[in-house]
Amino acid sequence: MTTCTPRAAWGNLLRRLHFYIGLFVGPFIFIAALSGTLYVATPQLENALYHHALFSETGGTARPLAEQIAVAEKVTGGELRLQAIRPGLTTGETTRVMYIDPALNASENRAIFIDPVSLEVRGDMTVYGTSGILPLRQKIDYLHRSLLLGEVGRLYSELAASWMWIAALGGIALWFYTRPKRRINNRFQNRRRLHVSLGWSLLLGMLLFSATGLTWSQWAGGNVDKLRAEMNWLTPQVNTQLHGPAEKADPHAEHQGHHMTMPMPMPEMKPDLALYDGVLQAANAAGIDATKLEIRPAKRASQAWTVTEIDRGWPTQVDAVAVDPATLTVVDRTRFADYPLMAKLTRWGVDFHMGVLFGLPNQLVLIAFGLALCVMIVWGYRMWWMRRPRQTATEPAQTLCQSWLALPVGGRAVCVVVSVLLGLAMPVMGCSLLLLVIADVLVLKRV
Repeated sequence: MTTCTPRAAWGNLLRRLHFYIGLFVGPFIFIAALSGTLYVATPQLENALYHHALFSETGGTARPLAEQIAVAEKVTGGELRLQAIRPGLTTGETTRVMYIDPALNASENRAIFIDPVSLEVRGDMTVYGTSGILPLRQKIDYLHRSLLLGEVGRLYSELAASWMWIAALGGIALWFYTRPKRRINNRFQNRRRLHVSLGWSLLLGMLLFSATGLTWSQWAGGNVDKLRAEMNWLTPQVNTQLHGPAEKADPHAEHQGHHMTMPMPMPEMKPDLALYDGVLQAANAAGIDATKLEIRPAKRASQAWTVTEIDRGWPTQVDAVAVDPATLTVVDRTRFADYPLMAKLTRWGVDFHMGVLFGLPNQLVLIAFGLALCVMIVWGYRMWWMRRPRQTATEPAQTLCQSWLALPVGGRAVCVVVSVLLGLAMPVMGCSLLLLVIADVLVLKRV
């Protein structure tokens, strides 16, 4: 085995690992970036496509929520459980009455769109998650999250999120180790310069999207939730228990729109429709004044109703109150201003990831980021293709295992410990790393 300096050994290790990530994980990151770009680019298209359901040109005073819900009840036949109401509080917007339909998938609701002035039924379609996205974005979201393959497909997005931050930081470290001491003008260095420039430009974005993407993942997401619970970083939630202790906080509160959650149990009885107007008035009097609200009736008679602000633009309005339906008094409340710092950062990070935090500027930034990331990945493949070995023989120093063996004993120990810890925290990354090592060993045997 050819000896080399520790610096050269680290450089060889980083180079081989970066190559493997780009070769095998790069396509998954590319798909995630491209589908995510499509997702954040569709709100305006969705408004145009579903304009009839979302908006109305009828002028006048809005009718009580009880009358609007009664119209929706006729459409559904009164057989479905009412999940939530999103009143049309802005002139020209329709009211969304959402029902749990056993025929739909988890986290999906049947929404009836009502003109609050004329009581005309404007639409009847499936909406998804707490974000309430419509069928177009719902399909793109399924593509982005699971390649339309269900729960098994979610492994792809977790694989991409688990490795993207490692690829980003590893690429920067590799640049430090291998950058030339003086400017060299040749074809490879010019091609490499573009790849490096894009890597530096996209570094913060890759770290952010990797972190927020992991919070939605199946395996690493569970570990993230445990960490947040231990560090008291969970999002505060209103106590809906009218008697007894508060319910345990939901660790997925920031991103339920992307997690598959089971429908809540059927209530004991249907509430009086007039309660929706009374609960809304009580919430308004308590300071819930956003133009985007969601009213949820209690699951059981022993619980309070909730009214939640759902405006996740800037400034963020996600305050919530719990209202006792018997007395129409506020029994608990949460304010975004009182959230722990990490809960605020999580909320902002998730909303930025979804392209809703700053509206159109947020969308444009994410579109540019997604396209640039796709270009960087394709350019990396081009660099590899132009410099791929012309012969079948492989130099031992080019293998991951040989590069690791060339490290000092302390360096090898650090690599093992870090790999094991990361593998436990991100199981999909750990399993895929094991497969990469096995593939590398097979390559080494051919040398």
